[in-house]
Amino acid sequence: MVACSEGASSSQIEPAIESPAANSPYRFEVTSSDPIEHGERLSAVLGCIGCHTPDLTGEDWSDPDLGVLWTANLTQSASAHSEDELTAMIAEGKRPDRALIDMPSYLFSELHPDDLAALVSYLKTTSVKGTRHPDPTIGPKLAEDIANGDFKDSVQWVAEMRDKAPPDLGPDHAFARFILRATCAECHGMDLQGSTEQLSGAPPPPTLRIVAAYSAEDFFTLMKTGKPVGNRELKLMGGVARWRYSRFTDSEIKAVYDYLAELA
Repeated sequence: MVACSEGASSSQIEPAIESPAANSPYRFEVTSSDPIEHGERLSAVLGCIGCHTPDLTGEDWSDPDLGVLWTANLTQSASAHSEDELTAMIAEGKRPDRALIDMPSYLFSELHPDDLAALVSYLKTTSVKGTRHPDPTIGPKLAEDIANGDFKDSVQWVAEMRDKAPPDLGPDHAFARFILRATCAECHGMDLQGSTEQLSGAPPPPTLRIVAAYSAEDFFTLMKTGKPVGNRELKLMGGVARWRYSRFTDSEIKAVYDYLAELA
């Protein structure tokens, strides 16, 4: 399973409970007065560099049964599209000519407008490199899933998940709930209960109630280094933590820990 793509295989997302109102007042902590620097941090935290590769030039996820499917070369996309068009791709799952395939825009549909603007501004500053990848094609299995209603494009997922979010633990945890919706829910589900689906050959993502076994210090180590209690190497989360969540601020990590400890 891949995400953040113009073309990727389908996924199943667990049902979730109601979310806070759209246009959340919360945003990621601003650590720089330069919105470009803020946008660059968000490109890591939100996973752009995971699916589109660290240099943002995209990757081939094609499969004979699913079709020709690439994550976009974002340096090419940023050059070819306006800021409004890029914002729609990120938060609505659509580009001017079509919906996107498996771009997890439902995660980003409630990002603060200033965070979206910073991310788009950063993308617009990237130097164009690499090649523009082919548009997606629909293979036989993907065509069957579409016909059966088993596959939804990114626009459909945004509509279906717009009113979903992790459990509401009150105003003291609203900031963390916002962060989790935009990040951890991608693998662990909007209800944070985990999944039976294997991702990239790793074991299925567990319920995040597992954080009850962590001290605040151990959780901080996990998020910054990818190493859990026992100093094991986690096949998927280890890399995600080092590439993405190590860019969380200390305040963001504390908020997430306090929320998950309360949830557990």
